[in-house]
Amino acid sequence: MEIRYANHPNEVKGFDTTRLRSEFLMEKLFVPNELTMVYTHVDRFIVGAAVPVGQTIKLEGDKKELGADTFLERREIGIINIGGRGTVTVDGETYTMESKDGLYIGLGAKDVAFSSEDAANPAKFYFNSCPAHKTYPTVKIAISEASPNHLGSITNSNERTIYRYIHTGGIQSCQLVMGMTLLKPGNMWNTMPCHTHNRRSEIYLYFDMPQDGVVFHMMGEPTETRHLVVRNEQAIISPSWSIHSGVGTSNYTFIWGMAGENQIFEDMDAVAMTELK
Repeated sequence: MEIRYANHPNEVKGFDTTRLRSEFLMEKLFVPNELTMVYTHVDRFIVGAAVPVGQTIKLEGDKKELGADTFLERREIGIINIGGRGTVTVDGETYTMESKDGLYIGLGAKDVAFSSEDAANPAKFYFNSCPAHKTYPTVKIAISEASPNHLGSITNSNERTIYRYIHTGGIQSCQLVMGMTLLKPGNMWNTMPCHTHNRRSEIYLYFDMPQDGVVFHMMGEPTETRHLVVRNEQAIISPSWSIHSGVGTSNYTFIWGMAGENQIFEDMDAVAMTELK
């Protein structure tokens, strides 16, 4: 498990592209038959993926790194499948996961395993995990059951639908909030006008992009913006002080995950377009 540390915004002002990418971008999460994980000290998130191809992958980590005997001994986790049909087995109970289905697993679950139905079209399980203090039930939610919110317009190139999976009005958790945003064809901008939220951090995973497509992800303080070029199935860390927005060379989908002291989705500090620099 790779370890990343938190950064002060004054320090980030001096980062070049290479340093920005090494600190905030996760370039290779989806590796066949491997459990890949990044532990960031930003809200103590663990971001990871499992791509089972002809074998089962167990959710487990090094006891020294986790400080626990099992992965979810002190944590909760949200999982979204972005590949073919697969299953997640939690303490003997199996959940079938179609593409874009989500699953929440609460504190204390001991055995979690990922499998694909078809090795030629494997499932791609993406997950966010954060510390937990209370056990909430394991719940599966299909994208058809998620709470949709239609925003934006083609005029501003940001017509999109936000699906909330784990949130105060849906699947309950200790602090994890998680969902997915789908941009309609012909739309390239997300989360613009942008915002920050000082009470929680956020992780973006960009996917459903063509091989030669990119997203120019905007980050940094509103008056000290930076950008990173992000490709298909790559994720990026957004600290609480940073904006998190992007524009692509075509439409795309992204999964957002948040953790911190406040789960209220609307709790954010809007940034006026006139303030951006």
